[in-house]
Amino acid sequence: MTRSFIARLLVVAVAAAMTLPAVAATQLTGAGSTFDYPFFSKAFYTYSQKNPNVTVNYQSIGSGGGIQQFTAKTVDFGATDVPMNPQELARAGQPVLQIPVTLGGAAIAYNLPGVTQQLRLTRQTVADIYLGTITKWNDPGIVKTNAGVKLPDMPIVVVHRSDGSGTSYIFTDFLSHVSPQWKARGGTGKSVSWPAPSAVGAKGNEGVAGQIRSTPGAIGYVELAYVIENNMANALLQNRAGRWVAITPETVAAAAATKPEVSATNFSIVDAPGENSWPISGYSWIVIWKKPSDPVRGRLVHDVLAWLVGPEGQANAKSVDYVPLPPNVQATALATLRQMQL
Repeated sequence: MTRSFIARLLVVAVAAAMTLPAVAATQLTGAGSTFDYPFFSKAFYTYSQKNPNVTVNYQSIGSGGGIQQFTAKTVDFGATDVPMNPQELARAGQPVLQIPVTLGGAAIAYNLPGVTQQLRLTRQTVADIYLGTITKWNDPGIVKTNAGVKLPDMPIVVVHRSDGSGTSYIFTDFLSHVSPQWKARGGTGKSVSWPAPSAVGAKGNEGVAGQIRSTPGAIGYVELAYVIENNMANALLQNRAGRWVAITPETVAAAAATKPEVSATNFSIVDAPGENSWPISGYSWIVIWKKPSDPVRGRLVHDVLAWLVGPEGQANAKSVDYVPLPPNVQATALATLRQMQL
């Protein structure tokens, strides 16, 4: 079953549920991270097949939008690739629970017609491309790590997210770890200023993937599931240990294994140590109200999320190229859910 087919099935399931009497099904709503969408499509469809009295309509609008809709109380939960910060929590106006829900990685995807070999990029080269100090594909910095590859004299088009994005947070956190220049000029955040003169924005992981695919010479950061779904060329990166690694569920899991304990205030796993660690990896989070205004809907949200972060829900991750939460992080997620006041 492909991810595209799963997504279509989810839409059909939601539409069907909306035509039934209210007593037959309850539709929960969520919004946020595009990083999570392939995983949520599969998992929520599976849940509704097992529990036909509940459907989940998830809007893939970006982490920033998800936090805004959650804070405005127009959805039952938000999803974000970076936990809400103290300012966002203050704006929420009441206690919020933040729960790790999945684990994934961002690939460095590119579009270079005629180049069939997989490129190798150092951490500093990626930073220099996004700083705009490397502007051509045949720059000596790229040529040096790609011996034997005929690189074109072609401008690099730097693609980034145009919306408030947790994927951007993970990527810019990586850049800030590896480049003092980036940390000073761009910094880490869901929305930053992109200094490269050729920078082009696109909405969502879907939009970035589409922009790269349609633009010869483009490069950008895209969640792994979208890269595999679209058969996109992507680079080997030199990680902190100096090893050339490919992005796979296994190398993302290796990065996560270097940080056994995570929390909403201590969550970064970018540029992790370890020979097999993928350097642009991160957890994604669901945000819910600690004391829901509607206890009945709150109980349904609790039950769906308890299934999602537990072994049965996490079993859906591998089939769509995500990494199941490590057992200790599943335990952390379930313990946080138990704090709901229902």
